Amino acid sequence: MSSLPRPALAIIGGSGFYDFFDNDAEHVEVETPYGAPSAPIAVGEVDGRAVAFLPRHGKQHEFAPHTLPYKANLWALRSLGVRRILAPCAVGSLRADWGPGTVAVPDQLVDRTSGREQTYFDGGGIHVSFADPYCEDLRTAVAKSGNDDLPLRDSGTMVVVQGPRFSTRAESRWFAGQGWDLVNMTGYPESVLARELEMCYAAIALVTDLDAGLEEGEGVHAVDVFAEFKKNLGPFKALVRRAVTAIDSTETCARCTVHTGVSLPFELP
Repeated sequence: MSSLPRPALAIIGGSGFYDFFDNDAEHVEVETPYGAPSAPIAVGEVDGRAVAFLPRHGKQHEFAPHTLPYKANLWALRSLGVRRILAPCAVGSLRADWGPGTVAVPDQLVDRTSGREQTYFDGGGIHVSFADPYCEDLRTAVAKSGNDDLPLRDSGTMVVVQGPRFSTRAESRWFAGQGWDLVNMTGYPESVLARELEMCYAAIALVTDLDAGLEEGEGVHAVDVFAEFKKNLGPFKALVRRAVTAIDSTETCARCTVHTGVSLPFELP
């Protein structure tokens, strides 16, 4: 990066969120021990701060949720200097009162994926605390950033499913019956990999649909999800920018620092 300082903050954009900077940004190619990330990482400025942006699915949505290079993505951001991540994503709602256009800042996560590489620690007795999967400092910054453009809910449990298919009605009703609020396909293992690399992480979830079990009709269709996300993309990006300016530190908080009790098998990038 020739012209900008190392970015301590990053945005990982979800479905439909493929760019972030209105002005010129420097694009950085990064290779990692886990291959290349989803796309070159854009580094620009928001309110005088260097910020990295990575489109989670690639610039042209090349990667499906179950094929994403999650380990490469998080490693690449950490190697550029990132210590805090905001992760906008599209979600289905499991609550009738959280309709399309609602923004939620989840505080809990349930993993229902399978077969995904979910750790950098493949050997040794290393067990990372994950009781609270999202950084409270970042969640607070996002909660301060809401306005009347998009209703904001400062809570929620997000269940992450394997995809790429949507849920059956029975699955959707089961999820809702557990008291879970949102359903998504990419929030795990992204969140735990960030924790293992000692980066603060918070999801910002934009509701695009009511999940299949909540209403009659033909169920969820991808074309409708993308259309709803596109309709709200302008105010959603503005909310993310406000959240960036509300973050009061660029260092990993104490709660998101790994305390394993043993030596890590590698140096953090």
